[in-house]
Amino acid sequence: MDKFKIIGKSRIAGEVAISGSKNAALPLLAAMLLPNDETVLHNVPTLKDTDTLIKLMSGMGVNVKKEGNTVIADARHITNYYAPYELVRTMRASILVLGALLGRFGEAEVSLPGGCSIGSRPVDQHLRAFEAMGATIVVENGYVKAHAPTGGRLMGCDFTFDMVTVGGTENVIMAAALARGTTRLQNCACEPEVVDLANMLVAMGAKIDGIGTPTMIIKGVQSLHGCEYGVIADRIETGSYLAGALMSEGDVLTTNTSAELLYPVLNKFEAMGATITTGDDWIRAVMKGRPKAVDIRTQVHPGFPTDMQAQLMAICCVADGTSTIIENIFENRFMHVPELNRMGANIRIDGHTAIVTGVDCFMPAPVMATDLRASMSLVMAAACADGESIIDRIYHIDRGYDNVENKLTSLGVNIERIKS
Repeated sequence: MDKFKIIGKSRIAGEVAISGSKNAALPLLAAMLLPNDETVLHNVPTLKDTDTLIKLMSGMGVNVKKEGNTVIADARHITNYYAPYELVRTMRASILVLGALLGRFGEAEVSLPGGCSIGSRPVDQHLRAFEAMGATIVVENGYVKAHAPTGGRLMGCDFTFDMVTVGGTENVIMAAALARGTTRLQNCACEPEVVDLANMLVAMGAKIDGIGTPTMIIKGVQSLHGCEYGVIADRIETGSYLAGALMSEGDVLTTNTSAELLYPVLNKFEAMGATITTGDDWIRAVMKGRPKAVDIRTQVHPGFPTDMQAQLMAICCVADGTSTIIENIFENRFMHVPELNRMGANIRIDGHTAIVTGVDCFMPAPVMATDLRASMSLVMAAACADGESIIDRIYHIDRGYDNVENKLTSLGVNIERIKS
């Protein structure tokens, strides 16, 4: 496995262009299965997860090519509705092809997904909604086998998610776009990535009301057409690089991004003492002195995002005072804590709560990335430590951060990839 060698004590400063959102690009790529036409998607980040989904689509017979950050897909001649374990096991979002295939073709066979080991993320909400739309669902030998009712089309229904689920909301609105009748979904996720998918579906000819609210009403149409669309900026990548400024008394300008996607995080950065300025497509964080301790509680949007919890914890590790971090979304999302403690942090775990007492600085150490977002917290900690650190299992970071070494180097981080 590849590793990063980082020689720390960097002041993280400079300008970095933000890529398209991983969490938005994956459902948008899955949605390219819906129209009987060509679709063009811009601002797609180059990541292992996006590459995997493109391979998955190609294996179904989609004529798909990636030119720079643009993906062009023609789904007119799909030959099978099968998503094999060999591809699906590497990422959670592959389950999103289930809703697209079931909605358009009335059948699908998709392996149960894999991804980061950050806790239980069951797909039962997805499957229950499809059953409410008339689908027959069988889970057998690790595969979800789904069939629409006689006639090959799902039926509109009223359905309330038992819990807020981003992937479930995305999967079901894709299926409902081509269902017979009207589907009314309640307790929907409102994350910007869900909004981005709904807006792309509308550009394809879908009829969706209530976008960005907990209640969405989808009036099924007979078919969807291709469109040209651009992925929103990655709010988590944006927040990750800005966090580096707070940890190192730095000055980071992120471009090609939007403050509207990140207010819960920016508010915490300001509470920690950073000066935050914004424009139409940029955010700048300037930090003078040591950050102040804060308390956070991860929540569904518009609350503090769980995908920024590890990065904010890394700032709290070198903050003045004691911070309390409560993780409400995933039960195993403190796996980075032992690694941060190896680097000299003072973190104590009590159930879903982390109590972080700030120390003067991080110490260099060999550490191991445990999931995608934890990877970046360790990278930033190593960049601020006084000495050389080795970060192992960085395939996690390659799943979610586009061109990460070059971007970090442009911000003054001394980083080198060690090939396995």
